[in-house]
Amino acid sequence: MKVKEAIKITDSFTKTSKMPGLSYSLPAWECKTGSKLRKIKGSVCSMCYALKGNYTRYKAIKEAQYRRLEAMKSPLWVEAMITIIKRQKWFRWHDAGDVQDLEHLNNIYKICEATPDTNHWLPTREAWIKNELDRKPANLVIRFSPPMMGQRVDSWPNSSMVVDKDASCPAPKQGGKCKDCRMCWNPEIKVVSYGKH
Repeated sequence: MKVKEAIKITDSFTKTSKMPGLSYSLPAWECKTGSKLRKIKGSVCSMCYALKGNYTRYKAIKEAQYRRLEAMKSPLWVEAMITIIKRQKWFRWHDAGDVQDLEHLNNIYKICEATPDTNHWLPTREAWIKNELDRKPANLVIRFSPPMMGQRVDSWPNSSMVVDKDASCPAPKQGGKCKDCRMCWNPEIKVVSYGKH
């Protein structure tokens, strides 16, 4: 499949200025767990960055997210994603949004397996994914993000958390960019903490 064809199927990708590679952004309004957590005071999702700022300021961003969500229904979506992602050294799944269901996760696994030279990172609040970790591709780091501010979870191989201070993520001190940091993609780093944003 040619890149031009792949883009027609997948729709666009996001290229955030912070990260070293592409990402695939979905609408945070469609998060399965996140939509419930948004109603809980003190939860990370009640302050979701993907429901404010540029994500809502520009109508085109939200429209593109919903087109990507629809694009995942195509029988050619996996092949199209592989065509684009295999050219990336680093890839983040969902700078907004989350895994929709088991079929979505299975497709992510297929894409990771077919792009062994790409380092994949998937942050998620979907706890059921823990039951699927035993078959996770080696080049994919799944970081479970617990729902509450300051909450840490050590029962997953990799996780993240949001804190008020002393975050391990260096981006705020680096102009909001990852620069040389690759902690999120590193399976040896058990927990990454992010400042509230």
